[in-house]
Amino acid sequence: MPAASQEPVDGSYITRAGHRIAVGAVGWSATRSGGPGGQHANTTDSAVTITIDVAATGLPPHVIGRVVAAIGPTVVATSARSRSQWRNRQLAWTEALARLDDAAAPPRPPRARTRPSRAARETRLRDKRAAGERKRTRQRPDQDSSF
Repeated sequence: MPAASQEPVDGSYITRAGHRIAVGAVGWSATRSGGPGGQHANTTDSAVTITIDVAATGLPPHVIGRVVAAIGPTVVATSARSRSQWRNRQLAWTEALARLDDAAAPPRPPRARTRPSRAARETRLRDKRAAGERKRTRQRPDQDSSF
């Protein structure tokens, strides 16, 4: 699969699954990262938050319904793992598109009902008999049988 592009192509972004997302549905902001880092962390807006408005993506209605049901009306991904805003933007973008693709995927077909094989039934019954026998040996002996 090709990598998801960070640059719009023909007015839309394309996810790994091939979904087209309108440029107007995507917003991002940069904030200061928390934690240690000294002067660099105190002056650099390197943490990135990407927000995708699902209703404005231009996806088909049934896909929008699946996404909203799975993760809500907006997809939000944040990254502050790197000191670089550019790298954090890449990480957040990848995470946001992965969440969108996972939520947009159609549900798996129901599992086909199967029956246990003859050998499986025989093994289960043999194990049940063995467990019952094991429990019977733990009982106190009858008072009548000791005479």
